[in-house]
Amino acid sequence: MWKRHWKKLVGVAAGYAALRVAMKLSRRFDFQGRVVVITGGSRGLGLVLSRQLADEGAKLAICARNEAELETAQNELLEAGIPVLAQVCDMQNRDSIRHFFETVRRDFGRIDVLINNAGIIQVGPLNTLTHGDFEEAMNTHFWGVLHAVEEVLPVMRQQGAGRIVNIASIGGQLAVPHLLPYSASKFALVGFSDGLRAELMKEGIFVTTVCPGLMRTGSPRNAKFKGQHRAEYAWFSISSSIPLLTMSAERAAQKIISACRYGRAKMTLSLPAKLAVCANALAPELIADLMGLTNWLLPKSGGIGHHAAQGKDSSSWASPSWLTTMTDRAAERNNEMLVE
Repeated sequence: MWKRHWKKLVGVAAGYAALRVAMKLSRRFDFQGRVVVITGGSRGLGLVLSRQLADEGAKLAICARNEAELETAQNELLEAGIPVLAQVCDMQNRDSIRHFFETVRRDFGRIDVLINNAGIIQVGPLNTLTHGDFEEAMNTHFWGVLHAVEEVLPVMRQQGAGRIVNIASIGGQLAVPHLLPYSASKFALVGFSDGLRAELMKEGIFVTTVCPGLMRTGSPRNAKFKGQHRAEYAWFSISSSIPLLTMSAERAAQKIISACRYGRAKMTLSLPAKLAVCANALAPELIADLMGLTNWLLPKSGGIGHHAAQGKDSSSWASPSWLTTMTDRAAERNNEMLVE
């Protein structure tokens, strides 16, 4: 009898696998000639995504808050012969978002893909953080994404198809000490993104939620650090450079583009991040205790208190150093070195 049940189980599994392959192939998306909008596209992961999508033949529209960084990124892409629209846009400002997307629609006439990549990071213990820090994170990672989605949905619905990629984080699945505004806003983004996919699939619009673990993008230089800002920058930048624990921005971008191409629902990037999510699901009490222990090891309050310093203004003997070589090189490659 067990053999009969086993055969049925194998048959069901094989049927499901075949269905998944068929669905994947039917949803395959070609980026050639498509209009792709990337928020936060001037540096880091956003710039790497721009380069790789340009190689796929996409037409690009990128935005960022820093005009000088945006101009540098645009010039790089234009020199490579890539058609790109670049416009200053503050993803915390609804009018600025509306103006940017109006420009994209006017210049390109359509929007096929939206990649919500813009982000900010504030690092410090809870008693150094303010309501403003949480508002800034929510305005960027949640409200900014919501407003961008509202701008593209009418166009995608009229076209009868579209792709939306929301770059969340492992911090949106597993809360990390000293990153509370970031984690809280990324948790909100993950919930919104998952629900958005369920509602839009019937309209041919596929939403992909991406939760990267630690990546070597070079972004620590432009993150904000509070309290003992030099010590905070040291642990954060060193963690972003550890081999095997981190993933290169180039590899992450390849996986994100592949997920968008096949309309995948959700993807957690890097093996350590996947293991952490699984461990949290299977043993939440243990992981909570480990996070509490981690907090004991992180820098205490003091230093500059509620004031914020960027990573590039928080150097010490530990960072930059040979311990941060990989993330420092990534910063040079990915337009993270601009000094205002």
